[in-house]
Amino acid sequence: MPGARRRIYLDQTHLRSHVTGIERITLDLFAPGRLAPHEVRPITSGSLPGMIAQQQLGLPLRALLDRGALFLFPGFPPGPLCAVAAERCLLYVHDTFLLDRPEDLSLRSRIYLSPSFASALRWCPNLFVNSRTTGEAVRAVCARRARIALLRPAVRDAFGLGDLPGPATYVPGVPLRLLAIGTIEPRKDYSAALALTAALNRAGVPAELHLVGRVGWGRHPFLDAPPPYLHLHGYVSDAELRSLAGSCHLLLSTSKAEGLGLPLLEVQHGGLPVVAPDAAVFREVLGSSGLLIRPEAPDAAAAALTTWIAGGGLARAAGASRANVARWNADAAEDERRFGRFLAGDPAAYEAAGSTIAPNVVP
Repeated sequence: MPGARRRIYLDQTHLRSHVTGIERITLDLFAPGRLAPHEVRPITSGSLPGMIAQQQLGLPLRALLDRGALFLFPGFPPGPLCAVAAERCLLYVHDTFLLDRPEDLSLRSRIYLSPSFASALRWCPNLFVNSRTTGEAVRAVCARRARIALLRPAVRDAFGLGDLPGPATYVPGVPLRLLAIGTIEPRKDYSAALALTAALNRAGVPAELHLVGRVGWGRHPFLDAPPPYLHLHGYVSDAELRSLAGSCHLLLSTSKAEGLGLPLLEVQHGGLPVVAPDAAVFREVLGSSGLLIRPEAPDAAAAALTTWIAGGGLARAAGASRANVARWNADAAEDERRFGRFLAGDPAAYEAAGSTIAPNVVP
């Protein structure tokens, strides 16, 4: 009944040492306080074997024993046995990368995560997505009967950038400092970011790439012999990232695929401009606040960036970036209100136009 207090088992088994985008969304969007007044029971794990045991056996067993509870999966997909309680399972989808780009996945992802994700999309009727772009990708591969609802995460000022005046002052002839954030893995395509930085230097625009992120999987030749314009910072604290962001001129993303790209919005709290690939998700997330490029054409991208800077792009960035993250957060607040109504049992929670991704119409 509407307004009823529910018991929610919250899968946090993927939360361990490093906190990146998926983990931050789990901790923020699905914090027990945000799910009030419902009774939230987090399910955690201190190890990879423990995570697998909970996802494959522990959570399905709880679903059989506690038949009135909901089961929320905000990180990794649930195990197939959770299908015994399909109508009470809520799956949050960050992207469809596990299915779209098997060549860029780690062995663990190919063997464990991809099959679980593909299975969950077939049996789970309640899917929530972080962007309209992700929703449309999910609609192409999930069961037609599934509801796909927008649940965009509000983006907090995770790195404490709110009091920055904007990007660092740029003086021609002084190195242009490009910031990149994310795990070093094939999807991020840091070789394209390096190629763009090299193209800027060849064109007479001194440039440095400052890369923040732990080393993940894949083969990355640039780690063996880093070029002089690459500065590897590894995994840093939020305070350290604040200091680095304050010294940079823009955030650069060359990712081949994202469902959202959380750092792009997070740095906009500090007025940093964002340069990203000209792809649907970045057009959705950035609106008109960023510069969209083609990373596969580094010389053309470098020329576009140089022209944009010469035209005052950096000077306009502070206002445009902050206005964009405010726009995003307003939409996210509305999504969260709908989700709250849904959890309370309101059957009309997702009747508003644009709140769900409709099934494809076949003539």
